[in-house]
Amino acid sequence: MSLLSSVIVHEGFSRYSYLDSVGVRTVGFGRNLDDRGISREEAEMLLLNDLETSTEEAKKFEFYENLTSNRRDVIVEMIFNLGLTRFKKFKKTIGYINQANHSAAADEMLDSKWADQVGQRAITLSNKFRAG
Repeated sequence: MSLLSSVIVHEGFSRYSYLDSVGVRTVGFGRNLDDRGISREEAEMLLLNDLETSTEEAKKFEFYENLTSNRRDVIVEMIFNLGLTRFKKFKKTIGYINQANHSAAADEMLDSKWADQVGQRAITLSNKFRAG
């Protein structure tokens, strides 16, 4: 058995982090998050995968294809940040986007608990969406 196969068999895979038998935060195939963490390159790879998933989720909205690339980016970033389930709760924002009322949609983004939580990010994304 190869080294890789042996480690995979003995460690097992965990999609989510957990505390191992000695209380160390671990993920994947035994990655010790407390001592090793992840590299910038690994983080960027994870981010690219997550943005791809968020983009696929955004494409399911009828309005998506009719948006400018900047507006698409805003929707993808919001889905990435909020998760699809919470993004879908932006019913007024989504309604205004469906009506192509981008200014009102941008206003609605700011009239949310999310905007209070993320501060400048919400302002930046709202302005980007408004400008198109």
